Amino acid sequence: MAKAKIHYVCTDCGASHSKWQGQCSQCLEWNTLQTFRESPSAGHHSGQTAAAFSKAAGYSGEQSQVQLLGEVEIGELPRTSSGSDELDRVLGGGIVPASVILLGGYPGAGKSTILLQLAGRMSAQQDVLYVTGEESLQQLAMRAQRLRVDVSRLQVMAESDLHEVMAQVTARKPQLLIIDSIQVMFLSELQSAAGGVTQVRECAALLTRYAKQSGTTILMVGHVTKEGALAGPKVLEHIIDTSILLEGTPDSRFRLLRATKNRFGAVNELGVFAMLDSGLKDVKNPSAIFLDQTGEEAAGSLVTVAWEGSRPLLIEVQALVDDAAGGSPRRLAVGTDPQRLAMLLAVLHKHGGLQCHDQDVFINVVGGVKIAETGSDLALVLAIASSFRNRAIPRSTIVFGEIGLGGEIRPVTSGTERIVEARKHGFERFIVPKANLPKAGSAAARQLEGQSVIGVRTLAEALDQL
Repeated sequence: MAKAKIHYVCTDCGASHSKWQGQCSQCLEWNTLQTFRESPSAGHHSGQTAAAFSKAAGYSGEQSQVQLLGEVEIGELPRTSSGSDELDRVLGGGIVPASVILLGGYPGAGKSTILLQLAGRMSAQQDVLYVTGEESLQQLAMRAQRLRVDVSRLQVMAESDLHEVMAQVTARKPQLLIIDSIQVMFLSELQSAAGGVTQVRECAALLTRYAKQSGTTILMVGHVTKEGALAGPKVLEHIIDTSILLEGTPDSRFRLLRATKNRFGAVNELGVFAMLDSGLKDVKNPSAIFLDQTGEEAAGSLVTVAWEGSRPLLIEVQALVDDAAGGSPRRLAVGTDPQRLAMLLAVLHKHGGLQCHDQDVFINVVGGVKIAETGSDLALVLAIASSFRNRAIPRSTIVFGEIGLGGEIRPVTSGTERIVEARKHGFERFIVPKANLPKAGSAAARQLEGQSVIGVRTLAEALDQL
């Protein structure tokens, strides 16, 4: 009897090694190698379920000859609307046929909810197969009833063996296949347990090859680790076409959906959903949910305009500066980069004259939003200065701009559009980079007539406005 082969597979990049070693030679990460025993019969399943597409060597499922790229025929790939404007926005305009989409998120974020609602809407116009490996069909039906999903034409299946799933898929040929989740799927010829590095990688590769050969769109649910990254090998994110992440805690009413990879659109779009008893609903005006509607002025609180994808988003940022207890000041940033906060505090000391070396500094972005762009620098610094001086900023003030190490205020992209969006929400005072002021005589300038639009070049000029 042939002896089983032993490989050591990296959980981060998926690289295979013949012997164990402390550091992966491919991604240079430490202690990421896991043992995988390969059966001598691996790759030779007795059934005929996946024979047509398992022979392909690449993930694309194509075996073609070398040719000129200019001679490749480009076919039309019309996108299909998911029935959700926010989901379509994140996907780049809709669902692309034959694409593979991975939806990740924490437990309780609403991954299964949003996919069940999507399956109900899509089943009215095309064949949809929903495969669940984490719950029974009775549980799935109860959840669909609670969410009031139209399931009259929705096909469902409770199975974890991917060969059994593919047997039904090849027979029924659905246009949309939903796998919930990829971590519970397994191939019987592999010796590792479901959810392991090799199982996840091979199952995802098999599904991807089928999608490219058959034209079926596949949506897979993926679990995340405690660090917030998708569980399983890193190669999983390289195989699929689009990776989207559903963010939000179970105690929050809102969920944020953003793409971390998208071959068919931008990766900086943000979708906002409200979690209701009837499921996830689109939020038409996201800016309104992140703003304090009480109208009370408070030191250390102001509103900025972030640019998320193709639209501006009004977000409230808060700062709290207090005497450090025990002589060891703390720096805590929720919703923004802690490293950038340390840099901005140094600039504030050097060019603004505010010494916070003996102060605790806490930053919070309201609503659970994570700000990645540098356009919020000026708002963060002015919020810190407001809390430090215990001087409230009027609620009608909007602030945005990037701060350089020399204390200069740099312009941001789409500055005029940010000002116009803030004006629509009733803001009347704007502290913005000098270079972002609307040009005289422009339509934006005419809309802002009578408003206080202040252009600043340096951090000192901005602090003078407090």
